[in-house]
Amino acid sequence: MSEITPDTAISASFMAREILEIPEAAARLSPGSGAAERVAAELSRRAIPFVVLCGRGSSGHAGVYLRYLIETRLGLPVSASAPSVVTGYERVPRVAGALFVVISQSGRSPDLVAATRAARDGGALTLAIVNDPTSPAARAADLVLPIAAGPEWAVAATKTVVNSFLASAALVAHWAGDRELAEGLGALPARLGEALALDWSAWSADLAAAPAAFVTGRGHGLGTVREIALKLSETLRLPALGYSAAELRHGPRASVSTATPVLALRQADPTAESVDHLARDLRREGLTVHACGGPAGTLPWLPDGHPACDPIVMLVPAYRAIEREARRRGLDPDAPAGLTKVTETL
Repeated sequence: MSEITPDTAISASFMAREILEIPEAAARLSPGSGAAERVAAELSRRAIPFVVLCGRGSSGHAGVYLRYLIETRLGLPVSASAPSVVTGYERVPRVAGALFVVISQSGRSPDLVAATRAARDGGALTLAIVNDPTSPAARAADLVLPIAAGPEWAVAATKTVVNSFLASAALVAHWAGDRELAEGLGALPARLGEALALDWSAWSADLAAAPAAFVTGRGHGLGTVREIALKLSETLRLPALGYSAAELRHGPRASVSTATPVLALRQADPTAESVDHLARDLRREGLTVHACGGPAGTLPWLPDGHPACDPIVMLVPAYRAIEREARRRGLDPDAPAGLTKVTETL
């Protein structure tokens, strides 16, 4: 794989350059974030009955990842917030004693800010996981966990997504006292750097004639699955759906065909076998499956790391393949049609 050099940097997309910045951005949060440790210490002093997560788009996918970490490491039930309950229906949630977490790269979307304020008014302890610690969402929250990704100019978020996942994992590692997870996070900057060399063009090449695409995985990988599907939609203008490997066997299976490639992501944890079986069954039916990880893997991958950290690493080769495929098609990966960097919804 060719790298961006000083001679080619001027013509490279912001997205490409920001993908290359991912290992350095991650190193600012690994092996541990002082902010994550301070926030976790505050959470540990409280008897929190449940957690509510709030975020849209890529930040919402980081929330899916955080949900699995909280439920598997802390045993707390987690719910997703619906901001329109506040902004549209003007109802204040009854969340006294709960932890309300808003995840936002910009921290400026009015609905997320309003939902955070309403949760605080409703008695929740509010936490903002944001790239801009001075943003309205951060100011509306009791606690702030900066992701320290640095400026990001491409509309398609990459390094801020990786650091949102990473900050979420650092928070849970400290909160749950999970030393193995903390060690896995410590290895992430180096693994993310190695992942820059993984060539997933065999997958992206099969997208060229596809009318739609599917991405699948399970557990800690589900947030990554949904994030990659989003990047296919916004950067390649390709309708893409991200499903758990369990869900894809149900209704969505009827729409998978030889024309719709499937990307299967598999981390080495208790969900691995079900992803392997799905990939095997789809291939037996003559369908196109590109798999990362495990015995059914067809895409370049690293030796397995911590299973809760590997889904973060899988974002990197997917991002690189999508950015390159966009440029091959003559699309601008920095300016997807109809989108802006800060999406203001109510």
